[in-house]
Amino acid sequence: MIDISSTNEMSDSDFKVIANLAYDEAGLVFLPEKASLVKSRINRRLRKLKIDSFAEYTAYVLSDAGEGERSIMISSLTTNVSNFFREPHHFCILRNETFPPLIKQAQAGGRVRIWSAGCSTGQEPYSIAMTLLDMEPSVRSLDIKILATDIDPNVISTAKQAYYDIREIKDIDERYQSAYLHKVRDGIREGFEIADKVRSLVSFRELNLLRPWPISGVMDVIFCRNVVIYFDEETQLSLWPKFESVTATDGWLFVGHSERLSDKLETNFTTAGPTAYRNLTPVSS
Repeated sequence: MIDISSTNEMSDSDFKVIANLAYDEAGLVFLPEKASLVKSRINRRLRKLKIDSFAEYTAYVLSDAGEGERSIMISSLTTNVSNFFREPHHFCILRNETFPPLIKQAQAGGRVRIWSAGCSTGQEPYSIAMTLLDMEPSVRSLDIKILATDIDPNVISTAKQAYYDIREIKDIDERYQSAYLHKVRDGIREGFEIADKVRSLVSFRELNLLRPWPISGVMDVIFCRNVVIYFDEETQLSLWPKFESVTATDGWLFVGHSERLSDKLETNFTTAGPTAYRNLTPVSS
């Protein structure tokens, strides 16, 4: 059998088709220097589909018959790396500044909504849920909900399973492990499942940030971390105002460690900590 990965070459035109589709469908930017990465990841799709060449593959994804393959292609190209309690300073802000007034708001009968945009395999929204439960054990009786979304249906499926191996839980405090994880050892798997009391706070949905957002109401807290770094400046500049439009007054936006809101934006978001912003309306003089 011929090894596709060692004999098949991706032409410049093939790369352009894939890169243009990735941009049009998901806002992902792949410059020519990323051609080898694109080739290695798309090669897996060629083997899976038993397609012999990149030219045949690009013709397929451009056809009506290949419409469903486009989202799978995007999933193949994206990197889904996540950890529990990633960027710990954000969780310190949640505990000390963000959540205390929001919990009081919910206890007084109000609603609280939190959005993990680009949730990957679930570590981020589950970390948020654990923090809430640790602060207020009765939080499930309050109107507090976490929406977790991602463009990749495969990672959404993994997140819903809420199963992680021992290497993946290393960043969870032992006290949290004891309270919010269950050990699984069934002959096939040996790892940990997130407890139902954590999972019940989180709803997972597939969502493309470049398409219309089926979101009703406003969000009190938005996490969009290490997502927009894959977009070009024009796309980033179009996204931040959309986030602002669904953020409650005094609501919070958390971004990734290498991300910043551009100085080119006119926005009510004001710096409120390392890579943390609040939607504050300026006081008129």
